[in-house]
Amino acid sequence: MNQPLSLALRTETASAHDDAEGSAFVDQLMGGLACRPAFVALVARQLVIYRALEEVLWGHYADHPFVAPVLDHRLDRVAALEQDMAYLCGGDVDGRLDAGDIHIVPAAADYAAQLRERHTPEAMLAHHYVRYLGDLSGGQIIARMVQRHYGIDPAGLRFYHFEEIPKPKPYKDAYRATLDSLVLDEATRRRVLDAAVDSFELNRRVFADLGAARAPEHAAAGGPA
Repeated sequence: MNQPLSLALRTETASAHDDAEGSAFVDQLMGGLACRPAFVALVARQLVIYRALEEVLWGHYADHPFVAPVLDHRLDRVAALEQDMAYLCGGDVDGRLDAGDIHIVPAAADYAAQLRERHTPEAMLAHHYVRYLGDLSGGQIIARMVQRHYGIDPAGLRFYHFEEIPKPKPYKDAYRATLDSLVLDEATRRRVLDAAVDSFELNRRVFADLGAARAPEHAAAGGPA
């Protein structure tokens, strides 16, 4: 008998999750060894990816039989990210993105392009699980660490605060129960699991690019590369 889908997702993505979250960029950022611009680069990456994610989810799958059940506007992050970027970088964020003044690492642009151009129901369910459940699970810890290490005001950390979900644990429990209630044939279930692993790999590549982008300037300042 198959494991519940939520448990299978957790089990089969464990290694890929560890690879992504154990990157040097994440370790340095969370350990206070990075810098404010590194955090801004992370927020810029999130904005580009979540714009693509939410555009595709709501534009193509709002009525899909096994994607729609997990969709919830309370999870949407684009508005919060736009506010964070405006606080961190000043006005006209889109103009600065278009002009290249705010750098987006190649892996983040590739991630967004894949979401828009090669989406499938299985992949979007997997991306939804990886992104939003991760945000609900670790967001408050990340916000506290970033605020402590880099002096970022809560006005620049709205992404990590789900105003309409005051108690993440019951929400996550209900989300997992929804996943487990989905009726998927074996081939579809397999594609969802594989896509979740791929989602973590896309994330790992973004962190690798972010680390590579900041290494020269950080080394020049005398910090660990």
